[in-house]
Amino acid sequence: MTVILFRLFLLIAIGIIVYSIGKYLLDPRRKLEAAHLRGDFFILDEADNVRKNLLFTYRNVMFEGEKFLGATEESLEVTSIMISTEDTDKLQGLSKRDFYFIEKEILIHYPKAEIEWKNPINKLLKRMEKNNQ
Repeated sequence: MTVILFRLFLLIAIGIIVYSIGKYLLDPRRKLEAAHLRGDFFILDEADNVRKNLLFTYRNVMFEGEKFLGATEESLEVTSIMISTEDTDKLQGLSKRDFYFIEKEILIHYPKAEIEWKNPINKLLKRMEKNNQ
């Protein structure tokens, strides 16, 4: 009887370990962190949940986009996204082209959204536009 009970507990323990490993490997946050370390572009978003913020990484900088719901001509959709970052030190070296790439990628997911950048990125983009004129 004890042997059967021990084997049952062993099978349950193995099942829990396999489940935990699978949960870890399929976790989207792990994929976001891996892309962040590699410097790749990766978006972590729940498109059907407006309350959850949009997280993405690009060139080792982690960004967060706050989504706002608004009325369009056809329906209610995300109409505004405010993007900020806490890694302002890592923004060094990013160009206007990089920010336009980010905007283009976000607009693929939210075509009706207007993208607004928070400080210091919006000041940088305004200064770059002044210099180009």
